[in-house]
Amino acid sequence: MFVVCTKMGKRDIIIAIDGHSSTGKSTFARAISIRYGLTYVDTGALYRGVTLLSQREKLNDLKDNKNLTKLQELLEKAVFEFLPTGPNGYGQLYLNGENIEEEIRSIEVAQMVSKVASIPIIREFVDSLLKKYGAKRGVVMDGRDIGTVVFPNANLKIFMTAKPEIRAQRRFNEIIAKGGSANYQEILKNVQERDYLDENRESAPLKRAPDAILLDNSYMTQKDQMRWIEKIVMERWGSK
Repeated sequence: MFVVCTKMGKRDIIIAIDGHSSTGKSTFARAISIRYGLTYVDTGALYRGVTLLSQREKLNDLKDNKNLTKLQELLEKAVFEFLPTGPNGYGQLYLNGENIEEEIRSIEVAQMVSKVASIPIIREFVDSLLKKYGAKRGVVMDGRDIGTVVFPNANLKIFMTAKPEIRAQRRFNEIIAKGGSANYQEILKNVQERDYLDENRESAPLKRAPDAILLDNSYMTQKDQMRWIEKIVMERWGSK
């Protein structure tokens, strides 16, 4: 089950944001949702939530059919909710009533999430939930295959990227700022491995949709990115 508790915006559009890990897709999507009154759905958090669930149940080897079947059974009963308990009312992911936002951002989950997300059955599970919710429109979603698989007819598609070294440094800074400990080289290796896994998985590999607008934010601030999207919205819909 998947529940999103946010206010539905008035704009009858779907904005799909895909791209590499640690490019700030979620932060950018949240900012867009606030700016234009859209509902934000963090698809990456859902895959991380599934990954955390599998880790808690010691189901790390999902190539084992028994483990995969067990995870499927757990997902049928699990309740994922986005509740506005984060800064500025940002939605945070809850699993069966428990806030798991901090846990799903751990390096342990990050190291496994691409492998979990590459499993067709898991992708089908998450995609089916997203499609049902996106049918209501007025949403902005970020992930790896939103514009290519989940919503190929999205009104606006964006593909975000940045240099691996810069993405690793951002992730390193984020962990340190939260009081955690981190190793830059380990994070860089994880970023590069995730890129490879995302781009080469059999099911819905990460790729830029032909009609997606490229956003390389290697040297852009969040304000730069908002000015970028505002210009596009103005050109397409003539509205600020």
